[in-house]
Amino acid sequence: FKNKHIQVLEWPSQSPDLNPIGNLWKELKTAVHKCSPSNLTELELFCKEEWEKMSVSRCAKLIETYPK
Repeated sequence: FKNKHIQVLEWPSQSPDLNPIGNLWKELKTAVHKCSPSNLTELELFCKEEWEKMSVSRCAKLIETYPK
């Protein structure tokens, strides 16, 4: 990379600290768990319902917390 003059980040690309979607997945998992699905059909339905409830502003706030 140095020979090609490519700037490399100081942290790993797969770092969970740099993945805002991970926080949304956790919130989704918690919300769906509270619905107590009893089968795969309910699980899918609850996942879709809870995902729809997540606001765009919540996503934006998660992204804003990350260093530029």
